[in-house]
Amino acid sequence: MKISELTTGQGNVDVEGTLSEVGEPKVFSKFGRELKVSNAILKDDSGNIKLTLWNEDVTKFKEGDVVKITNGYVNEFQGEPQLTAGKFGKMEKVGEGEASESAEEGDQAKLSDDTAETVAEDVAEDAAVEEAVKEEAPEGTSEEQVEEASEELEEAAEEPEEKKEASEDQEDF
Repeated sequence: MKISELTTGQGNVDVEGTLSEVGEPKVFSKFGRELKVSNAILKDDSGNIKLTLWNEDVTKFKEGDVVKITNGYVNEFQGEPQLTAGKFGKMEKVGEGEASESAEEGDQAKLSDDTAETVAEDVAEDAAVEEAVKEEAPEGTSEEQVEEASEELEEAAEEPEEKKEASEDQEDF
């Protein structure tokens, strides 16, 4: 599949490309765990797309690497499509690139302040959901059960928003 063929909301994406930029990682906490996120640009001969790197992937890849995403997902952030491997996908290096001089000097592309702010808002919202679930949970509920219930609530809350956006897109036609 070519990058130019990718559309927002598309799942089961298999694509290969070269990382042209890898942003500085941002670190935050969610459910008591430290998480890392960084944005990169994935390019092929048909175009480019923003690629979200999570946790160990943040340090695994560098500018110039050829990366293959299997079973990825295209979502939208601030009106721009973004590719991620997600929970069920896989991202692997299939070719080693040489980092540019500017990347070696630490002059890499930065994760935008808007993206960092949105991640911080999501973390705060997740914490509020988890706290609400804890308050309503029966006595003896484990932390793991609270976390699972919180994630289910977050996913359920996202579904109506996705449907609303889809219906708004249809109205534009």
